[in-house]
Amino acid sequence: MSSSSEGESANPSPCPAGPAAAAAVAGAAGVGVGAAAWPRRRCRDVFWLVVFLLHLLVFGGALALTGLNRFGQADRFNIDRFTNLTAAPRFAGSPEPAREAPPPPSLEAEEVTPKSELTESYWPYYGAAGAVGTALAVLCFWGKHFFWGVAFAVGGALHFLYVMSVLDRFPFTMLVLQKAVRMVWELPDVMRIAYAFVLVMLCWMALWSFGVSGILAFHIPNGGQWWALLIFSVSLFWTGAVLSNTVHVIVSGMVFLVLIHGGQAAASMPPKPLLKSLQYAVTTSFGSICYGSLFTAAIRTLRWEIRGIRSKIGNNECLLCCVDFLFHIVETLVRFFNKYAYVQIAINGQSFNRSARDAWELFQSTGVEALVAYDCSGAVLLMSTILGGLITGTCTGVWTYFKQSDKAIMVGSTSMLMGMILVGVTVVVVESAVTSIYICYAEDPRLIQRWDPDFFDQMSEALHQRLQYRSARAHQILNSRLDQLPNTSSI
Repeated sequence: MSSSSEGESANPSPCPAGPAAAAAVAGAAGVGVGAAAWPRRRCRDVFWLVVFLLHLLVFGGALALTGLNRFGQADRFNIDRFTNLTAAPRFAGSPEPAREAPPPPSLEAEEVTPKSELTESYWPYYGAAGAVGTALAVLCFWGKHFFWGVAFAVGGALHFLYVMSVLDRFPFTMLVLQKAVRMVWELPDVMRIAYAFVLVMLCWMALWSFGVSGILAFHIPNGGQWWALLIFSVSLFWTGAVLSNTVHVIVSGMVFLVLIHGGQAAASMPPKPLLKSLQYAVTTSFGSICYGSLFTAAIRTLRWEIRGIRSKIGNNECLLCCVDFLFHIVETLVRFFNKYAYVQIAINGQSFNRSARDAWELFQSTGVEALVAYDCSGAVLLMSTILGGLITGTCTGVWTYFKQSDKAIMVGSTSMLMGMILVGVTVVVVESAVTSIYICYAEDPRLIQRWDPDFFDQMSEALHQRLQYRSARAHQILNSRLDQLPNTSSI
């Protein structure tokens, strides 16, 4: 195809580097495959590994304490006395405020006393949330159909894509998702890994929901419950992101090896690739995963929002200048925090910032960044995750409303987070395949051509069109700015 040849000549793709290149060379030679494919690695980003483990210890202890405090017995550890610390302090010498006489006790007041609420009053709601979230996560790929994963997102994603004015990208996005799902089903073991991590996440959520149920039963004045829920929700989000990105690294390593060696059954394939990818992900690369999980999702969402606003500004030069300034700041952050870093971590075992920078420079040098920016598969998968959370939060919130209406919003919002995390741990398998496909295409397009020639032609054609579009737009912007300059020919 002419477009693919032009794209390759204009942006020559580098040869595979690091252990992937060594594995490919060794595989071609037929010797030393295992040693070349699995070099010794050093632990990276150890500081963030320590921070994450300490975070688990501290928050795990706090969750166990708050849950046990009202489990089977109200205020078991006499923590209620600390609620008075939120009262305003009285300085020395100031008159003591007048105290009103307490109202006479009544039977109704005794029936609604805070001590009547226990941890087990709220824990079943979170048990239901975990069950709904797990069911949605399993249904994402039940019977080898991606309908339950992507179809959840179609309604919300169509609206999202319409609002962001990128409906023209939807056909290419669905093509990429279709090929990524095909890649996932060629590797059935990776789905078992995802389900295993769902079980691990459920174990942590059991402790988390136990502690949060104790907080809901523990009456904290001045909105203290909301602040406590916010802090523990951030902790849950980070823990869920770490487990999800660990699956990302494992799947990315497997997909890259399959594409490098031409198939899982290839003779050059190193022994036990899945176990080795799992070993690296939870040992030497785990610190990098913990570090990236703190910032990647927030920066990626901010980038999508700014890009959507930028496309709607029109000819307002002042507003466009301000948005461009923010956009360049976010683009600088994306250079060091992007989801493609997890593929490089799986391949080379580098630190997170180094891997993110290498991936972004690879895309910039080959022009594949134009194709990555055009693809909206990440937004579609995100909407499927959000929709799974909405279903979970709605089911749990409605049940809570009929039982204890005053806590329905608290339980519903935190249950939504649980559902999003559980669905996200399985959906990330497809996202890992997508990111690996782009990295492989940037490293060496022949890897994609050998795997799926038709898909290679479609990617090359799309890349050629995007590069032409960017070139035409750059010329248009340059000409418009030149026209605004004063005419000095008569001087």
